[in-house]
Amino acid sequence: MPTFEIGEHDFLLDGEPYQVLSGALHYFRVHPDLWADRIRSARLMGLNTIETYVAWNVHAPQRGVFDTTGGRDLGRFLDLVAAEGLHAIVRPGPYICAEWDNGGFPAWLFSTPGVGVRRNEPVYMAAVGEYLQQVLPIVAERQVTRGGPVIAVQVENEYGAYGDDKDYLRALVGITRGAGIDVPLLSCDQADDAMLKRGGLPELHRTATFGSRSAERLEVLRRHQPTGPLMCMEFWDGWFDHWGAHHHTTDPAASAHDLDELLASGASVNVYMFHGGTNAGFTNGANDKGVYQPTVTSYDYDAPLAEDGTRTAKYDAFREVLGRYTPLPEQTAPTRTPSPTFTLLQGRRTVSLWDALDRGTGWVDSHDLPTHDAIGVLGGFVLHRTQVDLPEPTVLAFTEVRDRAQVFLDGRPVGVIDRSEHGTSLTLPGVGHARLDVLVEDQGRVNYGPRIGEPKGLIGPALLGGLPLTGWQVLPVPLDALVADPAVFADAPVTTGPVPGPSLSLWESDLPAGHDLFVSTRGWGKGVVWVNGTSLGRYWSKGPQTTLYVPAPAVAGAHDRVVVLELLAAPDGTLPFVEGPELGHTEH
Repeated sequence: MPTFEIGEHDFLLDGEPYQVLSGALHYFRVHPDLWADRIRSARLMGLNTIETYVAWNVHAPQRGVFDTTGGRDLGRFLDLVAAEGLHAIVRPGPYICAEWDNGGFPAWLFSTPGVGVRRNEPVYMAAVGEYLQQVLPIVAERQVTRGGPVIAVQVENEYGAYGDDKDYLRALVGITRGAGIDVPLLSCDQADDAMLKRGGLPELHRTATFGSRSAERLEVLRRHQPTGPLMCMEFWDGWFDHWGAHHHTTDPAASAHDLDELLASGASVNVYMFHGGTNAGFTNGANDKGVYQPTVTSYDYDAPLAEDGTRTAKYDAFREVLGRYTPLPEQTAPTRTPSPTFTLLQGRRTVSLWDALDRGTGWVDSHDLPTHDAIGVLGGFVLHRTQVDLPEPTVLAFTEVRDRAQVFLDGRPVGVIDRSEHGTSLTLPGVGHARLDVLVEDQGRVNYGPRIGEPKGLIGPALLGGLPLTGWQVLPVPLDALVADPAVFADAPVTTGPVPGPSLSLWESDLPAGHDLFVSTRGWGKGVVWVNGTSLGRYWSKGPQTTLYVPAPAVAGAHDRVVVLELLAAPDGTLPFVEGPELGHTEH
């Protein structure tokens, strides 16, 4: 049976030195019908290994559930890696960061008061144990020692940037080994002395993360991993984007130079990302280092393989470098061909969100304001409603808004309270008796740092004119159900012209089948787009990105349904499809 071990100087595959040439590809960010294509493109670039995180919250939306169907089928993904003749490295966390919602932690984990986070605390560790005992057998049966592709498993993720609980790391090692994992166990930390010291154990082979100055960073790693092979577990070849900021890119030639320097030293690499994919639905994470910054929908990452699976200049530059260290296939991945361009002009049916919500049930009475988490909403929108008397302009205030609250009186917009602006209040006009609606959007849970696990929604108390405002009705907004329900649009007339928000708009059209498509959201305000019930993710006029990627398998080619939730307004009301991605301006 094959073996993969850590030697005195090298990784050893069946006893022979082996330089790991890996690329990061997260199965949960890619349509499952496209997994094989993306994996094949990795091999054609010269890679011999695929690395993936496992996102706990993808598989366990509720405690006691572990879903491995469809796009969650980790086993099938690893089997496709093996079918392409590649190896695999699996990083199951339990924390992954990855610019993913909550760093991969399920939001329900934090519903128990006092639960620990990334430390050896019994309530936290019980949940972690349940998770790992579900996911690790899928990995164990696919280890190289059992004829599968998996050559290594990582324990935790950049732990030295967060804590130094060695008992926690040892407990994770115990669970991992106890679940039948016998391939080498790795840790990874930034190439920083303090982080590498805090985040490792003697029983874990240390690796580092960096994106430049390879020789210098490998020297830092060698101080903490005195024997065995050196490996950059995340060779950052690009970066992620925040709403309202620029699109990050790196120079292909400069990145290729740093990669060459790394590989020439004999070190192994995992290119992060080889292919980034998409933060579809409400899966994007956020950062908060004093200012809350949600991550955009595209996770293109300026990676060698673009969001739609086409090769870039960076792919070609990296392939040339890899060819100096491994034989290359003659074939290579395709370059982008323009997607079909057209505009959905006619046939639009638009209904106000208020009318759509009035059709359903699900309202909860609450004396005070509950958080999203308190009523079981782990992503998306919640509507809070009450009656107010406003004889004169009056200040409405909350302790904190997580993350964006649109305020309405009798259905008319009054203003927005935005966490990224540290907003907590606004003035309501003196209109007399009115219905007050507060529509709150969770824009992505923090994925890095001490604010991981915090609840979402309105943090009370609510104050009106300095006095407590109570007696609320609260509605979890069932967007996916509304989008899928033909009755929502049945009585809406066909219309053209501007789209007022908040509203839902439907087009029924025959989209071009067999092609990736790109929806342009230029001219639209803020919202979400669905194609045939599949959420493409959020858009926002703040940019930088102004297109949403539609993977070809999501298109039927006949009677396709495109739905847009517009929260603000769109003065045109048409929906263009353009020939390629528009990810926004760069800082250059």
